[in-house]
Amino acid sequence: MAGVALTLAKKRAMAAGFGTNAKANKYLNQDFEVLRSQCLGSGQLFCDPMFPAAPESLGFKELGPGSYKTRGVQWKRPGELCSKPQFIVGGATRTDICQGALGDCWLLAAIASLTLNEDVMARVVPSGQDFGSSYAGIFHFQFWQFGEWVDVVIDDRLPVKDGKLLFVHSEEGNEFWSALIEKAYAKVNGCYEALSGGSTTEGFEDFTGGIAESYELRKAPPDLFQIIQKALESGALLGCSIDITSAADSEAITSQKLVKGHAYSLTGATEVLTEITASDTEGFLEIIKHFFPYLCSSSEWKSVDPSERPNASAEDGEFWMSFQEFMRQYCRIEICTLTPDAITSGYLVVPSTFEPNKDGDFCLRVFSEKQTETHEVEGSFRAMFVKLAGADMQISAVELKTILNKVIAKRTDIKTDGFSLDTCRIMVNLMDDDGTGKLGLGEFATLWKKVQKYMVRPFN
Repeated sequence: MAGVALTLAKKRAMAAGFGTNAKANKYLNQDFEVLRSQCLGSGQLFCDPMFPAAPESLGFKELGPGSYKTRGVQWKRPGELCSKPQFIVGGATRTDICQGALGDCWLLAAIASLTLNEDVMARVVPSGQDFGSSYAGIFHFQFWQFGEWVDVVIDDRLPVKDGKLLFVHSEEGNEFWSALIEKAYAKVNGCYEALSGGSTTEGFEDFTGGIAESYELRKAPPDLFQIIQKALESGALLGCSIDITSAADSEAITSQKLVKGHAYSLTGATEVLTEITASDTEGFLEIIKHFFPYLCSSSEWKSVDPSERPNASAEDGEFWMSFQEFMRQYCRIEICTLTPDAITSGYLVVPSTFEPNKDGDFCLRVFSEKQTETHEVEGSFRAMFVKLAGADMQISAVELKTILNKVIAKRTDIKTDGFSLDTCRIMVNLMDDDGTGKLGLGEFATLWKKVQKYMVRPFN
């Protein structure tokens, strides 16, 4: 009975909107607003008892208590690391993300992709957080976990070694949103070390609630470049990587100065006009843009001569590559498609008349992913439909056969010997969107448009 009660309670909560991004469930029952108000009232900075500034929050093996890697680690707040800490400066960007001593490049690549879409970013990083007058040492982030959104509260004590942040950090050193989101994600997963090694797909899904798919580039479909472009246009998150075949391959740098085993964000795809030297003509070159958090702080990368690096852009860690070269160098690409509620769209306002049961004009606005065409059903067409459909305003296969054969008998531009009952049954099945076994006015209008399109004789 307890299981049934729990299921019913969960269904009721979901029906009330709890677990959505707008009403995220409180992780470990910690309420951000309540806790912040308590801290502001008492004048004390928040210390999270659920994820303490202690060795067990760092890890269990390589980062576990007593490990040489964690020797000398201290926990400090941003205000102890710089004089004027900032949460976000000039908007969250990919250059705010520099990898530290943790092997979570997959997570950082997902975060970097997140910064490309401000609306999606705002779902993970709630507004109203800073180091100003409302600062109380507490921050919160939202992640998708097991079919629901959860709001994760953390304090801002971060692991530091030799005076520098041990894990992710910004290039400037005074911007802390990326370090704090990493800590919140570590809390959800138990500790920082749990983030070492993972799939970019996992990060994509936890940040969006979307559906991820993976393509092996050796078996890629011929229209992959168009798939990538379409995905980027719709706000999807994309990543790519180079597989490793042995331990020696880990972090090995290829001849193209790419790092094996690390995750890259795919941030752009376009075609550029280029001159083809051999024939002295012009053509289009498909190119892909990447971002690699590892490049921002990697000593190995900085040791590579700038002239030998991949075509770097103005932003550190971001570079372009031809699509052909991309297909040769990388092993897989991951694409996470957003859920409909994450996509910004329009809304519909239906005006009402002051008196009930009165007619009034109104405007209908519909959002669609692809460009669509609308047309008004002609009055004569509607009259013919009403006459044949009868009181139920639905046309069966038998009635469809009658109406089509009557109409085409008067149309010299349509080449056909008529429609059989079997053909009409097939057409009804194809066009019957609501599953009634008959066609309504809208369904019949769509069918009639297709009949004219495919059966009208072409003019010479």
